[in-house]
Amino acid sequence: MTYLGIDIGTSGVKALLIDRNDKPIGEATAKAVEPVRPHPGWSEQNPADWWNATLEAADKLARAHPAEMAAVRGIGLSGHMHGATLLDKNDQVLRPCILWNDGRSAAECTEMEAALPSLRDIAGNIAMPGFTAPKIAWVRKHEPEIYAKIAKVLLPKAYVRLLLTGEHVEEMSDAAGTLWLDVAKRNWSDDLLRVTGLDRSHMPRLVEGSAPSGALKREFVDRWGMSGEVIVAGGAGDNAAAACGIGAIQPGEGFVSLGTSGVLFVSNDRFRPNTKGAVHAFCHAVPKTWHQMGVILSATDSLNWLARITGQDPANLAGAAEAQFEGPGEELFLPYLSGERTPHNNAGARGSFVGLSHSTDTAKLAQAVMEGVAFAFRDCKRVLNDAGTDLGRLIAVGGGSKSELWLKLIATNLDTEIAIPDDGDFGGALGVARLGLCAAEGADPTEVMQNPAIKRVVTPDASLVDAYSRQYERYRALYPAIEEARR
Repeated sequence: MTYLGIDIGTSGVKALLIDRNDKPIGEATAKAVEPVRPHPGWSEQNPADWWNATLEAADKLARAHPAEMAAVRGIGLSGHMHGATLLDKNDQVLRPCILWNDGRSAAECTEMEAALPSLRDIAGNIAMPGFTAPKIAWVRKHEPEIYAKIAKVLLPKAYVRLLLTGEHVEEMSDAAGTLWLDVAKRNWSDDLLRVTGLDRSHMPRLVEGSAPSGALKREFVDRWGMSGEVIVAGGAGDNAAAACGIGAIQPGEGFVSLGTSGVLFVSNDRFRPNTKGAVHAFCHAVPKTWHQMGVILSATDSLNWLARITGQDPANLAGAAEAQFEGPGEELFLPYLSGERTPHNNAGARGSFVGLSHSTDTAKLAQAVMEGVAFAFRDCKRVLNDAGTDLGRLIAVGGGSKSELWLKLIATNLDTEIAIPDDGDFGGALGVARLGLCAAEGADPTEVMQNPAIKRVVTPDASLVDAYSRQYERYRALYPAIEEARR
């Protein structure tokens, strides 16, 4: 028996095939058309891009591993969270999906919280433009002709699921990021839906991430050379999927994700909201489990931005910064290129360089960007600590974790050991392949989702702790000062 994990990202799709013992058999990727930004702070994508990339990735696996694809019994889906995919009564897409990093609905967030004072208590989160519900409020106000046609609102992976199975289904971890879920009760909230003029008929059916959500359509069973019934699991939102991939489903286990966005994630045995610090409190992808996250919107995306405007490769920039690194420099960077979630909850925040001089070169700019992201993670840890959550050793995931300097900066600023998994893929595709196994075989998630072997551990650099504590205080002082000057 084999199991397929499909991880749907904004830049592309990854498909991973594993066996019953968690051993990777093969993987394939396919690029999607990059999101567009029709106005500053906006971010949209055509849902057809995810679907075409999903088919391409699965087709590649079927060609490369026909016998193993024939043995697939379960499929899990992961996807980027919060995206508003609007469908009419015939399941046709009404407009481009408004993505997770779109900040247009700040005014609607304020209006929603005023209309329902208990919103934060029910949802466990502040109304932020990144969430799905405020996007619908924006559509209702600015695109009423489209709003009137809405029959279903699906998150990105639920749209792919619809095309794979014909079912409108979502699971708890992704649903918790809509701002329509009663997170403690793991069910849709009529009160939250009513704020945006919707009701349960507009929502997909809910299942746990490790439970079946439907069966793969016969046309795809045939297309990929499979046999028998293939179960599609509920799956997980991207961060919960990553947690399943590295086995962080027990209370206190966590990871730091250094991807396009950045996440500081810890698993909980109960619902533990802390909206004051803009901490996210969501359902996990396995039953009776929740998690907290501090989220920053531009992690490796900050270095990608610098690479783009300087005409250099991000890896070369990181390497140059590491080669000349001697500790904190004069330059400081605020990584708020798409606004910020934790701890500021400010879609209008903007990035800044401070402390530039004639001696500033691209390597120093890169170091400042990497330090700024590390400080943003330090902000996340601070508000998680304020919520009574302590962090132990964290496992590093995401493309940025390939940078030794970046990991050292994060470990030092979090005063936390960062564990690097042994060679292999322990990301979202593995996490949801494991969920596919659970759904198809009825397996216990705690037995399936084990921690990976650790290759090495990055420890805080004691010689830099005091210097970075002083630099962090400078960093913290900049945000209110710059925001005051922008008013």
